[in-house]
Amino acid sequence: MAEFFDTPGGIALIILAQVLAVVAFVMISLLFLVYGDRKIWAAVQMRRGPNVVGAYGLLQSVADALKYVVKEVVIPAGADRTVFILAPLTSFVLAMIAWAVIPFNDGWVLSDINVAILYVFAVSSLEVYGVIMGGWASNSKYPFLGSLRSAAQMISYEVSIGLIIIGVIISTGSMNFGDIVRAQDGSFGFFSWYWLPHFPMVFLFFISALAETNRPPFDLPEAESELVAGYQVEYSATPFLLFMAGEYIAIFLMCALTSLLFFGGWLSPIPGLPDGVLWMVAKMAFFFFLFAMVKAITPRYRYDQLMRLGWKVFLPFSLVWVVFVSFAAKFDWFWGAFARWSVGG
Repeated sequence: MAEFFDTPGGIALIILAQVLAVVAFVMISLLFLVYGDRKIWAAVQMRRGPNVVGAYGLLQSVADALKYVVKEVVIPAGADRTVFILAPLTSFVLAMIAWAVIPFNDGWVLSDINVAILYVFAVSSLEVYGVIMGGWASNSKYPFLGSLRSAAQMISYEVSIGLIIIGVIISTGSMNFGDIVRAQDGSFGFFSWYWLPHFPMVFLFFISALAETNRPPFDLPEAESELVAGYQVEYSATPFLLFMAGEYIAIFLMCALTSLLFFGGWLSPIPGLPDGVLWMVAKMAFFFFLFAMVKAITPRYRYDQLMRLGWKVFLPFSLVWVVFVSFAAKFDWFWGAFARWSVGG
């Protein structure tokens, strides 16, 4: 049996099993993320939230998913049927394949490539196409306008996210997520992580992630009154479910990126405690909790405020930060905190 796994067929079987394990983790997590999002929002508003289907309402997300699956798929008259169906599939598939380079523990990654950050950035940039396709194929001005605004918003904040990540790359000297986490493995535990030297960028990255994923208070393409419901307005049943699933998977991906880039990934916050996948999952869950709290307690921005924040505040600040980190890494300022490759992590 051991010899079989050294053959091409055995290797393909192992890769398939690993892919299915990651997909299963993301999809099962998705059910609890939706449940947690609704429960947190309900708690802030002093109501119960989902509490009927299953123990404590835990199966409410399953019931909602089944409802969408069995409903009839309605395609508007005059819509481009092919593009109309491909749009939610594109959003869902692109959100899923980004997880191929996300490590959950040391060595626990589908594809341990040296340009993992570039891969994630490229895939997340392509998710704009699903939104534009959905708005254009609906054959209506309202979803098309919503898709264009969403595309402008996502592109605007991708620029800031890219510049923030460049600072982390400069500090590490690598675009591999495993190297970035190992560079944060120091004798001070929690205080060895990148959140401390890159402290201002943690907030910018978090806010940019909210805008990048169309998350409140930046959910203008989906919720602004004059757009009815944005690019999703003509979608129902399974296509709408795929759009929503892709959005939540992208949010969970941002939680994973925040954990890996600034908070040590699978590393333990306390020296002496063992590292492991549980730390990674716990950090991702904590950052999703912050996403849910922001949704519950912040008012929605106007579109002009959103774009001004991205281009006139975040972009100049992140550009200046890249220059600062470059000098700090080059000349070993702050005891080598910005140049982890030269101090051995």
